[in-house]
Amino acid sequence: MNAKKDNKSFVSDFLLLEFSSIGELQILHFLLFLVLYLAIALGNLLIISAVTFDQKLHTPMYFFLMNLAIQDLGTVSVTIPNSMANSLMNNRHISSAGCVVQVLSLLFFLSSDIALLTVMAYDRYVAICNPLQYEMVMNRTFCTQIIAGVWVAGLLYAVMHTSATFATPFCSNIVNQFFCEVPQLLKIACSNLYLIEIGVLVASTILVAGCFVFIVVTYVHIFTAVLKIPSVQGRKKAFSTCIPHLVVFFIFCFTGCFAYFRPPPKTQSFLDIALTLMYTIVPPMFNPIIYSMRNKEIKNALSKLLGFTPSSMNPFFRPILKTGNISL
Repeated sequence: MNAKKDNKSFVSDFLLLEFSSIGELQILHFLLFLVLYLAIALGNLLIISAVTFDQKLHTPMYFFLMNLAIQDLGTVSVTIPNSMANSLMNNRHISSAGCVVQVLSLLFFLSSDIALLTVMAYDRYVAICNPLQYEMVMNRTFCTQIIAGVWVAGLLYAVMHTSATFATPFCSNIVNQFFCEVPQLLKIACSNLYLIEIGVLVASTILVAGCFVFIVVTYVHIFTAVLKIPSVQGRKKAFSTCIPHLVVFFIFCFTGCFAYFRPPPKTQSFLDIALTLMYTIVPPMFNPIIYSMRNKEIKNALSKLLGFTPSSMNPFFRPILKTGNISL
């Protein structure tokens, strides 16, 4: 319920979106989100474990992949478990402090994700376009510093964004989303202070656009270099890795920007939920497949980690390890 103070400026808790008031549908929602979360968590945890325990994967590329997996795991862990618990317990309430933490954590992981994807594009550019200088440029010190910069920048951005959002007094406590989302919070703002957050969003869009342009230009150079590869198989491997990277990044950026800047409808629509799922769940779900599960070194590391070897496996499954042998 609303806690009113100073003309509705203080809200003690928020009411999140209820997918359904029917018990059976609530259980179905819980089960669907449970399967989705376990699949995403398993994929990213396997990548983290493989890179951590296999010395052969202690290279810049896999170091970045491991951090990406951590970010993706954090992104889904901020939203999905809470929504599952709400459905299971038929509870829509989230405390004001819990809402702040959720917004802060989600923005932290999402912004770090964008920054890291930009760094990974540069890493691929150096590896493909300047292979002789790769070890000198992407040395351990530089990689450590740039990853630290990614996490620190994400945290600073999240703090700034969250502070601007919750500096705004709210006239209602009803959030039309299954988690605390900034666009939905701005809809219930009852002060012109929300313009501060709009300014932050505009600045954020400029930064994302800069990352987008950088990645596009980088991949233009990468594709130009790839087209010069005499081997058709080599070109196919490079394109099969780069193109999915671009597709997921575009989905991530465009759906996120559209969700934050589209004119707010008076009532919750299916489009709002679909856009939210696209930028919060689709990238964490597909990143393990795109960047790692189709990679020979990762698959070999996972086979060792799980105790599987081609000789010990059923012959029916051996061809599976031979498919998708694509190096990033």
